Amino acid sequence: MSYDRPPHRGGGPHRRRHRERDDYDYHDRRREHDTPEQVIKNIIIKMGEVDPTQEVPRVAKQIREAPVTVAAISEGIRLAVTEQPYKIPYYAALLRLLHDPAPSETETVQASGSSSLPSLGKLVLEDFWKGFQGYLDKLAWRDIRLCIHFFAHLMVAQVISIESMSALLQSFATVLDEFGVSYGRGKNAALCATEGLLIAASVIKKSSSPNTAEIIKAIQTFNESVVSSKVLVQPMISLESLDAALLENAEELLESGLSVLKALESSEFLDAWSSVPQPYLDYPDLDPTVSSPFELPSILVPPEVIELDGLATDAGEDAQVKKEEWPEYFFHLFDNATTPEPINVSGFLIRSNIRDMVDIFEINRKECARLLLEYPKWCVPGTFKPRSGAPPTTEEDPNAKNWQLESVVIETVLGSLFLLPEPPQKSIYYVALITELCKLSPGTVGPAVGKSIRKLYAALGDGLDPDVCRRFVEWFAVHMSNFGFQWVWKEWVPDLAFVEQHPKRSFMRRAIELEVRLSYHDRILKTLPEPMQTNSNVIAAQPPGPNFEYEDPSNPYYDATQSILSLLRGRSRAEEVISHLDSLRTSLESTSSAPHPYASIDSLMRSIAVQSLLSIGSRSFSHLLNAIERYLPLLRGLANPSPAQGGGDVTEAKTDILNAVFTFWKRNRQIIGIVFDKLMQYQIVDPTDVIAWTFGNSAGGNSEGDAGTNPLSVGTFEWDLIKGALDKANGRVMVARRKVAVLRKEQDDSIARVKASGGADAASMEVDGEVKPIKQDDSAENPQLITALKAFTSLTREQKGALSRTIQGFVSCLAPSPGDAYQNPYGHSVIGDEAWEQRSTWSNNEWKTWETWGWYRHFCRIYAPYLRNYATTLSTVGFAKIHDSIDPAVVLMKKTWDIATGQEA
Repeated sequence: MSYDRPPHRGGGPHRRRHRERDDYDYHDRRREHDTPEQVIKNIIIKMGEVDPTQEVPRVAKQIREAPVTVAAISEGIRLAVTEQPYKIPYYAALLRLLHDPAPSETETVQASGSSSLPSLGKLVLEDFWKGFQGYLDKLAWRDIRLCIHFFAHLMVAQVISIESMSALLQSFATVLDEFGVSYGRGKNAALCATEGLLIAASVIKKSSSPNTAEIIKAIQTFNESVVSSKVLVQPMISLESLDAALLENAEELLESGLSVLKALESSEFLDAWSSVPQPYLDYPDLDPTVSSPFELPSILVPPEVIELDGLATDAGEDAQVKKEEWPEYFFHLFDNATTPEPINVSGFLIRSNIRDMVDIFEINRKECARLLLEYPKWCVPGTFKPRSGAPPTTEEDPNAKNWQLESVVIETVLGSLFLLPEPPQKSIYYVALITELCKLSPGTVGPAVGKSIRKLYAALGDGLDPDVCRRFVEWFAVHMSNFGFQWVWKEWVPDLAFVEQHPKRSFMRRAIELEVRLSYHDRILKTLPEPMQTNSNVIAAQPPGPNFEYEDPSNPYYDATQSILSLLRGRSRAEEVISHLDSLRTSLESTSSAPHPYASIDSLMRSIAVQSLLSIGSRSFSHLLNAIERYLPLLRGLANPSPAQGGGDVTEAKTDILNAVFTFWKRNRQIIGIVFDKLMQYQIVDPTDVIAWTFGNSAGGNSEGDAGTNPLSVGTFEWDLIKGALDKANGRVMVARRKVAVLRKEQDDSIARVKASGGADAASMEVDGEVKPIKQDDSAENPQLITALKAFTSLTREQKGALSRTIQGFVSCLAPSPGDAYQNPYGHSVIGDEAWEQRSTWSNNEWKTWETWGWYRHFCRIYAPYLRNYATTLSTVGFAKIHDSIDPAVVLMKKTWDIATGQEA
């Protein structure tokens, strides 16, 4: 900025022209500083933004005339192929033109009949292969798969030989025959082979030695080997059977690809040509004597990298956690006239393309939304219905599909959002992407979103997985908040006839609760029809807020509470508050009145202290944090009563603290999870305490009868608390692992330096010729490492305790022992075929039990990596009460566990 300029005195045309001139000068200077390599990369990457068919020859000419290296051209194409998959056929056309001899060589080639120099296209392809090999070495599966798309198109364009392309696909099929191949590795390799065949098989089939049947057979064999794990990730639950059932509204990804391949194989791959754009076919055939096809080198897909850090638990179990890969089921919400069927070539490849675009552009949702709405220009004409206002075509194509673009995009994005056990990206990304799509084209995307909401709502009560329901209701609430909370709620008024715990009633209640969080109570109330406004099971009569039971002057402990509040408001030291609590305890003990409904005076004092502290912090999140941090000694004293204060049970003390939090914030349950998280963060309570409290408190969640007679159950609120506690325990172990790894590396580096220097300390350290992994007792000379290892051991024990307590909790809910306080006769009755057919007559307890089964399945699949590591210990402790039982509920629990932990027969 120049301080010599006169002060700005307004805008107007002069100011605008000045700004435009500055912008022009900036871009002009930037172009001057760009190297020729950067210029040509930008030209390649931006190719086709207007008319790809016409731009390909122009870009090919610019590349030939540019003073750049082959590596720069190759890198530009490689970046474009892996970041803009929708352009891959046109980049294949570009390389096809570069494969022709240069115009200056044409006369020489015609005279001699052959070219002495390799074509520019071949040189670029050789360098491109080096990048592909780099993707292979890193096992960057998406980049590998997109490069195979590119190679397959080049093979159809006669740039790559059929035999070498066939061998490349065979290399990925070979991965499926590896002994003990993981599902994730096998699935990715199978998808590479599948999508490559969909593009190239029609040409490979005509070769002298086609191997398409062998590749398809390998994919089928692999797919059949993972049938059992599919049942846990199907979006529609079928409790009566743990066999993977055929679903009408969801398709498994690999199963869909295999179905497409088998259908094409039966038709000799004749139908594949019309489904994929092939602009290179407009060019003359290559003369193999002039430009011989490129031979792809043979490859060996490298094995997966397994990190060996030498860390184990105190029981000798491996503490390494590897993310689990599962079969992928995607929703099919619309009929085949609106969106393509997933089991045909077009449907499979279009969905694959859109999913890749959504994942690649996760960093820029606005650009992603724009590109998705422009997707038809990269497809075969007639694939999608023309947009309104588009110029009419001269003649109608009888083979045109005319699918609705917006419905295809929304269906695909929602398919990724609802993928089990968790979506590829954060859920909020998909929610924001749909919002951007609606903003760009509200008239066309809005109806598709509305239809999707109605389709998903209709599936509630028909077996929709509870975690899918949770994501659905969260998307619905956030989406409504972005568009004025406008929804036709009166459509769902007839569903108020269902019992309160029916999935549709739960959806309404949860959606409105989330909308209130995103706005305020009175505004949301006005958007609802009269029958919903007056129903307390739809929207609460009062706005969310604290429920301080001691602020009522009629409460017998009002005066005692006010004295505590006075100290807290005056920011007295924690010691003073503790001393005052002790004196209050003494005075209350001397009275003859029993502290109803509390079990003891200590429980009463904890309730008063915690609720008073929460009252001080109830104004905002920052007030809450300040209150907790200021009075951490007070909270620790309440959670761990000392002998001077009469001692007491620590578990009971922590339960009292959690009870007080729940009582205070029961009208705003979101805050309960936040406070619990902070109490765990400051180690006032442990994750195991939160999990035990959640299961013990879950009996009061139903509306039927007295809480003491209701069976234990888990709903969305309880699951959020359980998941928060488990994630806290698992996260602590991961942090401790990283710390140990850093300290070990520092120690190893120190030992290596001493050894290399040949110092006197080398002998004392007894370093062998090969540095062995350092065990826990090898670190005696490093106090920091000793401390870190002890912390790791302690946190791992806490992690296993949290996991085993969760299993015990689900056992208490679904298959309680005869002597347990809470019995559940519905645990086995809701899993039968006859019971499911009669679900329209189910009671609240039956629906809550069915939902609990869904959350148990979700627990098993989402925490499968941890459960597998500690499978023996967790199953022994968790299923101890039902070890010998043959109850159908017990059998189902154990079978679900076996599938999740890889122990199924």
